[in-house]
Amino acid sequence: MTDQLEPMPDDWQRALAVVAHPDDLEYGCAAAIAGWTDGGREVAYLLATRGEAGIDTIAPEECAPLREREQRESAAVVGVRAVEFLDHQDGVIEYGTRLRRDIAAAVRRHRPELVITLNHRDTWGGTAWNTPDHRAVGRATLDAAADAGNRWIFPELISEQGLEPWNGVRWVAVAGSTSPTHAVDATAGLERSVQSLLAHRSYIEALTEQDPEEYCRSFLTGFAESLAPRFGGKPAVAFEVFGR
Repeated sequence: MTDQLEPMPDDWQRALAVVAHPDDLEYGCAAAIAGWTDGGREVAYLLATRGEAGIDTIAPEECAPLREREQRESAAVVGVRAVEFLDHQDGVIEYGTRLRRDIAAAVRRHRPELVITLNHRDTWGGTAWNTPDHRAVGRATLDAAADAGNRWIFPELISEQGLEPWNGVRWVAVAGSTSPTHAVDATAGLERSVQSLLAHRSYIEALTEQDPEEYCRSFLTGFAESLAPRFGGKPAVAFEVFGR
């Protein structure tokens, strides 16, 4: 596909990135996030789980705090200080009102103009099946962006948590989409994105026998450079953007 990608909207100040697991954002988004925080924008992370089922050789009760620590270190590399976890169970996240409510609450707390999530569709490009957690969280995030602005959906967020509606989300940007519409120049943030993914060392060492830094660098650089023909020759991070 050679259709040119539009530059991402830049008239915003706050973003909330919502994904299922530690490392989800680092597989492709971190270079864009580094550039945004460099420019003075605020980005917060919301993770539905602590990734406790992600490493076969580490029991969940040991894995959860390890992966949480690595996620916080990873976020700090790209200038993100606010990292929250919802404590849904890794591997069996259910799409539904509980998940939508939890995400809508975070949207009301952080009041972002831009919400970011991961591929919510059944497959990655029609060739690899997507995980149920990614599908559930991505879809719930798209829905919760609207739920957050409606006082009659989850009214208990007002009565119990004092979270007034926030109808200021202007875009939801989906990373990992095979139908991207927009992109961000990854040049300035690419090296930090490598270090951000590398912070998930426990997961990466269990995933591959390749040298961890070589693995992170080749994966992220290759992906960013593959988008250059569609974005003025510049390495890029791509998103499918839904306006609201």
